[in-house]
Amino acid sequence: MQSFVTTNREELDKKDVSRRVKNFEEIYRFFTDRKVARQAERCVQCGDPFCTTIGCPLGNYIPQWLEAIAEKDLEKAFLLSNETSPFPEILGRVCPHNYLCEGACTLDDGYGAITIGPIEASITDLAFEAGYRLPFPGITTNKKVAVIGSGPAGMSCAHFLLRAGIKVDMFERTSLPGGLLTFGIPGFKLDKKIVERRFRVLEEAGLTLHLKTEIGHDRPVTKLAEDYDAVFLGLGATNGKRARIENEDHEHVFLAMEFLTNVQRQLIGKSWMERFGVLGKRVVVIGGGDTAMDCVRTAIREGAESVTCLYRRDEKNMPGSSKEYHNAVEEGVTFMFTEAPERIVLNDSGDIAGIDAVRTALGEPDASGRQQVKILPGTEHCIPADIVIMALGFDMEGFPWLTDAGVKLGKWGEIGIDPKTGQTSNPKIYAGGDCHRGADLVVTAAADGRKAAMTIMENLLG
Repeated sequence: MQSFVTTNREELDKKDVSRRVKNFEEIYRFFTDRKVARQAERCVQCGDPFCTTIGCPLGNYIPQWLEAIAEKDLEKAFLLSNETSPFPEILGRVCPHNYLCEGACTLDDGYGAITIGPIEASITDLAFEAGYRLPFPGITTNKKVAVIGSGPAGMSCAHFLLRAGIKVDMFERTSLPGGLLTFGIPGFKLDKKIVERRFRVLEEAGLTLHLKTEIGHDRPVTKLAEDYDAVFLGLGATNGKRARIENEDHEHVFLAMEFLTNVQRQLIGKSWMERFGVLGKRVVVIGGGDTAMDCVRTAIREGAESVTCLYRRDEKNMPGSSKEYHNAVEEGVTFMFTEAPERIVLNDSGDIAGIDAVRTALGEPDASGRQQVKILPGTEHCIPADIVIMALGFDMEGFPWLTDAGVKLGKWGEIGIDPKTGQTSNPKIYAGGDCHRGADLVVTAAADGRKAAMTIMENLLG
């Protein structure tokens, strides 16, 4: 260990840009046995590992599994990385490591942080390829829990409940499980076979999936609360936000998730709508987070004539992963920073012709500590566009049936929970992830699912 002086940080190899933009395959080539060990050997094994205590919402045993893989003990590293995380091979791909674990790494200032994310994903990939299996006990209790929603929070809750031998029935309203992991995050970031593999693992452990089953419509939640010992809500936050500008209700103004979902449905052979096609079109995406990067990179692959990202702050203040921004730049996306949309311009035929925008400047920090955005008068100009995609975050979807079950909602429709336990105002019902937090990270949803599972275990098993 501690070879950081003689061994440099290595990034994952990427496929050539000219080839990768022609398909939705993952662009990274993850580490081999030899390379993953060599990169792990750089770890200094801090006495107080900030990567875990500050950087990781799951508190993963990062130094421990780095040491194990550095010693070429793949099985130990695999078990350690899966001890606290419900799907490390997924989080190693989609987490914004630059401002989580790697951003907290002691070596980040000077020598280059340990490549924690790529190592994390590589360990589980290599272990599954080698035939290692996770030690689920099978269903060993007479307790059963209903999990509503098959996204990251629901997957996490189910994972940890199954490890305790508790039966889990999962209810998902769509035709495939995974939530945003399946329909929201593009394949060039997360191969869907990896999500499918995780669900096979959970089903082998005792999970029963009920697809195309919408709670509140096909089955009342009150009935689930009667039939099960506990219920977990992992409903997500799926209603896209709009910019509140003129003509944003035009048919060629898309919300990010409806665009991404439609493309994914097309790729997997499900029904899709041609209205969302961008072939040969000038596309402008409004927003600067990871969802915006997913949209611009998807539009490139879908054959758009040009793709422009409009963001009202500067590059430094982009909320998403820096690697996703750099990948988008490599793939041909044009970025226009410190620009705010004012209205969508239509031509005489009623088609979109462009976006009237105005330049901005960053001022003093507001109460949250983030610099305020100021409009610069006299800087109005028009950006040509045929299609506009809004990637401005997500609001809660209305679930009126929750109040029927005695679940109290917050000001914005979010599910209120005890922050220590994940329990709602109905003591049998728990919740976590975006339906409580608002749009957030996959890893925070995973942490919420685990927290609720631990409380359910304690209440059901003692």
